[in-house]
Amino acid sequence: MTEKSSNERIDYLKYKANKLPLLPGVYIMKNEKGEIIYIGKAKLLKNRVSQYFGSQKRHNEKVRRMVENVYDFDHILVASEYEALILECSLIKQNKPKYNILLKDDKGYKYIKITNDEWPKLKKALQRTEDGSTYIGPYISGFVVNESLDAALKIFKLPQCNKTFPVKTKGRPCLNYHMNQCGAPCAGKMTKTEYDQALSDAIEFLNGGTKEYLKILETKMQQYSDALEFEKAAEARDRINAIKRLTEKQKVVFSGNDTKDVFALARADEEICFNVLRFRDGQLTSSNNYFLELDESLENTRSEMLERFYESHGDVPKLIVIDGECENKELIVQWLTEKRGSKVEIIIPIKGRQAEVLSMSKNNAYEALAQRKAKSKADSAVIELSELLGLTKVPEYIESYDISHTAGSDPVGGMIVFKNGAPYKRGYRKFIIKDATPGDDLGAMREVLTRRFAHFNDDEFPRLPDLILMDGGDNQVNVALEVLRTYNLNIPVFGMVKDGKHKTRAITSSGEEIQISATRKVFTLVSGIQEEVHRYAISYHHKKHQKAAKESELTSVEGIGPKKAEALWREFKTLDNIKRADIDALSKVKGISIKDAVNLKRHFT
Repeated sequence: MTEKSSNERIDYLKYKANKLPLLPGVYIMKNEKGEIIYIGKAKLLKNRVSQYFGSQKRHNEKVRRMVENVYDFDHILVASEYEALILECSLIKQNKPKYNILLKDDKGYKYIKITNDEWPKLKKALQRTEDGSTYIGPYISGFVVNESLDAALKIFKLPQCNKTFPVKTKGRPCLNYHMNQCGAPCAGKMTKTEYDQALSDAIEFLNGGTKEYLKILETKMQQYSDALEFEKAAEARDRINAIKRLTEKQKVVFSGNDTKDVFALARADEEICFNVLRFRDGQLTSSNNYFLELDESLENTRSEMLERFYESHGDVPKLIVIDGECENKELIVQWLTEKRGSKVEIIIPIKGRQAEVLSMSKNNAYEALAQRKAKSKADSAVIELSELLGLTKVPEYIESYDISHTAGSDPVGGMIVFKNGAPYKRGYRKFIIKDATPGDDLGAMREVLTRRFAHFNDDEFPRLPDLILMDGGDNQVNVALEVLRTYNLNIPVFGMVKDGKHKTRAITSSGEEIQISATRKVFTLVSGIQEEVHRYAISYHHKKHQKAAKESELTSVEGIGPKKAEALWREFKTLDNIKRADIDALSKVKGISIKDAVNLKRHFT
């Protein structure tokens, strides 16, 4: 059955869309008030626009919401698909429609403030205010402010604390002084004149930039040396070395002088976070995160991200690195090449230096998305796992199962739960295997899973898992899928595969292995789940096996059955205590007669 929109004008809109020509153009969706809510482009207008007003099952939540609010639409024909791209970008920039991707980065400091105090300080600031302070900026991002301010304070040995100078009572200098990162005016080790000069030099450094200020310093150092002012020359040399050390740290760990932008995304359900790293002359100059909704597909979302980003950023580099395919890649390259005035390349690296930088960007995206979803306790490793496995939603509740026995005897099953990436011990469950043939691990697993899912959503099992990880390969996965089909349940199931040293190696499904060793957080999470379910199952088995062994020694005594053995264990706790007890003490245990007590003493004497 086709799912239809509740929009009362859907039939009219579908009729109108089918009348569109098979030509390139831009379509403009409007709501009942005539407000533009979405702008798109198409190579063939009729085909593209009519898709919105057919079955809603093919659309994600964002597109369905947009369609619900469409009252009418306009279109503009153009000569080519490339012209449609140019026009679309221009119209989106002018109108900022609600359902288009509109980039808003994570908020950061944009200015460096020089306070209006007797001993002025350098601080971060979100905006200019009329407080008598002087401001440097605005900067591209909070990342640039943090890096620049941190460098200036350390190089010029300015205080990073909140103390107000001059202090009334001189105290002992802090650790920064001993690390040669502060002149310690609080301890009287830096005069006001020295402080003012350091501040002036720091401002010159911040205004001029690293390369320009290094040239100035190198010139000054030579001048001081020629004038035999060796102390000043040494100070200039130390500052040059400090600047070089700090800028080397900012260059990441890769060689080269690349100028490039790197785009990587993390996804949690319908929410996307793009991290954008901008490198200029091999140095990381900014790192920003942008949060948006999935726009039809990941390929389409990447395309939209690139278009919106470079529509508002005129600085287009020669190289753009992305983490997956994007729609209209050739058109976007053509557009960016025209904006830059020279050839632009978009690459998707698989290995090498560019892939390493892309991995760093992707890690930043996962971290930012996890922090944004902190209210729901989402863990970045779980978000990353869901993308690796191709899940439609982030698995908040993960169940894992394992079987344990000794040569087929005393078999048990263990079920553990990880909630938001952490063990949730209230959800753990133990199973005594009752029906499966001894030594038949798959039969034992079928029994455990049947008992678990026969009672889902009751007091014992209050909810279904979002993901099941089996301790084992495809055979265990197939047993789980078989049981789930019995109860008409659709839950993703994967196996956790170990190597020859019993260490987690990969995740498996349908005969294919998904390698996780290169993804540190996912590897840590999955190996942690596998170790925990194995520990839980085997510890329960050992406890049960030991108890059975002890009970079997007691039940071998004439007249002592399982119930009397259990009563003796409750009373004396250990087998040694039972052996040492006299007849009187033994006969006082409920259910143990004098005859039973005599038989026990004879057995253990």
